[in-house]
Amino acid sequence: MRFAICNETYEGWDFGAACADIAESGYDGVEIAPFTLANDPTEISESRAQEIGDVAKSFGLAVTGFHWLLQKPEGLHLTCPDIEIRKRTKEILLHLVRICAAMGGEVMVFGSPKQRNVLSGETYGAAFGRAVELFREVCDVAHPLGVTLALEPLSAEYTNFMINAEETVRVIKAVNHPACRLHLDVNAMCSEEKSIDDIISENREYLAYFHANDPNLRGPGFGDVDFVPIAHALKKVGYDGIVSVEVFDYEPNPQTIARESLTYLKRTFREAGAI
Repeated sequence: MRFAICNETYEGWDFGAACADIAESGYDGVEIAPFTLANDPTEISESRAQEIGDVAKSFGLAVTGFHWLLQKPEGLHLTCPDIEIRKRTKEILLHLVRICAAMGGEVMVFGSPKQRNVLSGETYGAAFGRAVELFREVCDVAHPLGVTLALEPLSAEYTNFMINAEETVRVIKAVNHPACRLHLDVNAMCSEEKSIDDIISENREYLAYFHANDPNLRGPGFGDVDFVPIAHALKKVGYDGIVSVEVFDYEPNPQTIARESLTYLKRTFREAGAI
């Protein structure tokens, strides 16, 4: 098991300075939100992406991958009927695949709740078909580059498409591509009727990446969720990939979030015998 943290936790920090603190905190890797590097990811060339990856490596960190893929630029959408918008969305995702690979990243977490919503007046079936088609085209490019597209269930509070693991796996099965897998997030799983243990167990064959956080939008150990059973569940299904800290509340400061989250994760995962 390896531990990472999302770089937007270090909002406003130089990437190198953030990597220095992440490494000092004891993490194995850094997960990148592309919008923190450029308002339009196409401004980042593959050569520049390799340089960014080298910065992380210089501090002993792996770039584990990307998330918040469609946050910027504005106007992107996965399921809308407008062909030109979907074409632009695909172009952005394909560029992200290439620069993710150039940085050494292996996973792109597809969350982007607003940019995947089934729009008013559209049918679920039509939206589902458009998503499957676009995901498959992205995966065709991602797979040879060693990048996995990990689809993220998010609660109905944020989106109306892929609102739980079961629905998301239906999409993955329809895409039917080795580069299309599942991402699970503790905060999102807490909104499901099933237990986190059951969600992990039922979807073990699809699981590619994991976010550690709490429904209070803070880091692991900053809320009421006990991570010992989660660590047990991950160990039981043989998951040995990345556990990445993703928060949405950046108080009190990045250093405290990074250090206390990792201390808690290592303690609970050791208790569960998962590390």
